[in-house]
Amino acid sequence: MNRMDAGDPERLLRALFDAAVEEANPANCVPRYLPGRPMGRTVVVGAGKAAAAMALALDRNWTGALTGTVVTVAGGGLACPRIEVLEAGHPLPVEAGCRAAGQILQSVSGLGPDDLAICLVSGGGSALLPLPATGLSLEEKQIITRRLLRSGATIREINCVRRHLSGVKGGRLGAACHPARVVTLAISDVPGDDPVDIASGPTVADPTTCSDALAVLDRHRIAVSSRVRDALASAEWESVKPGDPRLAGSEYRIVAKPQQALEVAAAVAREHGVSPLILSDRIEGEAREVGRRMARLALDGAKRGEPTGPPCLLLSGGETTVTVRGNGRGGRNVEFLLAFGLALGEHANVYALAADTDGVDGTEPVAGAVWRPDTLRRAVDCGLDPRAFLDDNDAHSFFSALGDSVVTGPTRTNVGDFRAILVV
Repeated sequence: MNRMDAGDPERLLRALFDAAVEEANPANCVPRYLPGRPMGRTVVVGAGKAAAAMALALDRNWTGALTGTVVTVAGGGLACPRIEVLEAGHPLPVEAGCRAAGQILQSVSGLGPDDLAICLVSGGGSALLPLPATGLSLEEKQIITRRLLRSGATIREINCVRRHLSGVKGGRLGAACHPARVVTLAISDVPGDDPVDIASGPTVADPTTCSDALAVLDRHRIAVSSRVRDALASAEWESVKPGDPRLAGSEYRIVAKPQQALEVAAAVAREHGVSPLILSDRIEGEAREVGRRMARLALDGAKRGEPTGPPCLLLSGGETTVTVRGNGRGGRNVEFLLAFGLALGEHANVYALAADTDGVDGTEPVAGAVWRPDTLRRAVDCGLDPRAFLDDNDAHSFFSALGDSVVTGPTRTNVGDFRAILVV
């Protein structure tokens, strides 16, 4: 496809998404950021949806001796010659993740000042390193996590709690590597690219406190045991703080981020004669409300040429939230898209794609979905009530019934959500 024509809007949308994902492919971005070889040993550790691909990229481009362990999501593993790749559950913590976290901590124990620890982190690392704080059971951590994920809490709020219920996140892994040099290579999936929120910051100092975590739980009415409440209230589970000498030699390098993925997609759009506008790489808020706002922008573009006239493309990233009140399967990208389409109505010139760059929207092995000008009509023909599906937080079922889901399989990377609205 060279330039877009009237028959190619869906194909163009998918090409944009594929280009964004490829920009964050660890094989492309990790080698550029590798540190120099140390005098001593090199140990690789890490966690996230991109961990296996990052480990393989490092292994292929590292000329010295190398050992290590990383953990990724089930089905996301790859054969890596010198680095062990483990798999665990996501988004809820499971026992396999606890064992992996323990093995990772063991692998960095006893490192000396001439050694190097390379930590590979990416989205999903929070759930994949779930080793609980002392005195906290995995079962209660699972319950708290499940309630937080359904509460509408932002990713910053959720990760604040995660850091303070953890035996490895919130700088604890970095501290465990002391006195070795620590270099973290990160693929960001969070709005603002704050290292403390990427995989809940296992190697960086945490400015938030146990009191902040308790405030998040109370704000979202998350019930916890007296043991959890007392430990947070007394700061028993405090994370590693800025200025801690154990993190003095730590470096942090972000190798891929959402903005870069959007810029690549914008370049592809220009190649096909479409004017792109990147709205933001850090949009947050309730997915359905963001969808409604985006529908108004699309209508303005179609009717008045604002903020840019057709053919035009509105791109955005970030991480929205879904407050699950119905019985559906959630999924912030499909919820965004269904709310967008309902607010848009049957507009003949607007197409859209919303998908997660990791290939999983919420808990479903589906990246997202596409919206077509005839989506509402086809839904009526199939006897589907789109508003009822939205009210039940079940947009996945809606788009699946229409055959409009975007299914990629594991992409082994993650730079957050990708939304593209095309006005032709």
